[in-house]
Amino acid sequence: MGAMNIDSSLASAEHLIAAPARLVVRTTPLDLPSADADPAALLDFLPADSSLSWVRRGDGLVAWGEVARIETTGDAQFSRAESAWGHLLQTMTVHDDVRAPGTGPVAFGSFSFDPSSGAGGVLVVPAVVVGRRGSTAWVTTVTPDTAETGPAQPTLAELLSVGAEPVRGPGRVTYSAGSRTAEEWLDIVTQAVARIRSGALDKVVLAREVVARTAAPVDPRWLLQRLAGSYPGCWTFSVDGMVGATPELLVRSEKGLAISRVLAGTVRRTGDDDADLVHAAHLARSSKDLEEHEYAVSSVARELEPFCTSMNVPEAPFVLHLPNVMHLATDVTGVLDRPGVSSLTLAAALHPSAAVCGTPTLVARDLIREIEGLERARYAGPVGWLGADGDGEWGIALRSAELSPEDPCELRLFAGCGIVAASDPEAELAETEAKLEPMRSALG
Repeated sequence: MGAMNIDSSLASAEHLIAAPARLVVRTTPLDLPSADADPAALLDFLPADSSLSWVRRGDGLVAWGEVARIETTGDAQFSRAESAWGHLLQTMTVHDDVRAPGTGPVAFGSFSFDPSSGAGGVLVVPAVVVGRRGSTAWVTTVTPDTAETGPAQPTLAELLSVGAEPVRGPGRVTYSAGSRTAEEWLDIVTQAVARIRSGALDKVVLAREVVARTAAPVDPRWLLQRLAGSYPGCWTFSVDGMVGATPELLVRSEKGLAISRVLAGTVRRTGDDDADLVHAAHLARSSKDLEEHEYAVSSVARELEPFCTSMNVPEAPFVLHLPNVMHLATDVTGVLDRPGVSSLTLAAALHPSAAVCGTPTLVARDLIREIEGLERARYAGPVGWLGADGDGEWGIALRSAELSPEDPCELRLFAGCGIVAASDPEAELAETEAKLEPMRSALG
């Protein structure tokens, strides 16, 4: 079905695709078993195609179907998407019997790392959403307003039947270099270190790409279930072809409070608990990693501060333990100074932070464009969800894979590293291998 403009005042790149004139949104309670036993239980609802996901520790949102789609490009991709979302909300009649974060109208979003990328940004409004938050669970349906009384809400059995198609593995997986070989990537790290030591900038984040080919078409549910099971503390996401599990929360906005989890500074785990405790202690004292982390925290605090009446920025990071790596981490929190500041507005202000781009931001982005030779598209861009009240959660599409829209047996796997003056190219290459491990393991 062709696209139609939302409003003539909006940019020509903004469209709603297959969007009825008016929509009815219904959220009703759902009786789900406890999530304690299976952090991936919500993913059982997903069909093989059009899967949308934002899940952590058994809570979150899964969805399918596409009622409306907002696409934007350019420097104003976030503000244009938010404006279009506001227009779309005006066409909705909402019945919300739960009234919790994530109920009512929800859009899943993914935005490009670089506004000059043709990938742009997208907000997808699904036809069905199943959500859980603690002991509260719900189902939301979005349907065309074609009758006084819409279709009955689906039962639990009906919802589970949607995902009844068996999840199939991808079979044999082979890997090849992406835009650069490992040796070529070492060369660009060396170039970046030289630029930093010359005083041109303080930090730059370089990405590395690996191409995976599978024997059978990739079922996104296979990746999502394995990621959620192995990395329950990460936000497992699937939006418009981007699939992954990110430990980094760009921003969560909820009832006037904003929080951002900043990660920078990494060491690989060894599998030996005692050795890893020693490595964690070294990480917490590493001047190179602390320097990298400080750039990232400062950039987030600086951009969040104009929206807040008060903020809490811890003086020292903690060590976040993941199955494959350990990170220096800081949770920056702020009390928003006015109502109506949406999570997408905050995500736009915070992206790109020093954790995914560098310092100074524009200098680092220009260096990435010059030497990286990689079309990041939506890798390292914001990914998450947005509610009708503006609250939502946005992560960074790290430790991710981009499914090929042309070839169901091809994926691009990504990992990135923060480069500072003290960086060693070989150590940074090893770090990318550690960060590629979640997606490689999920493929099997």
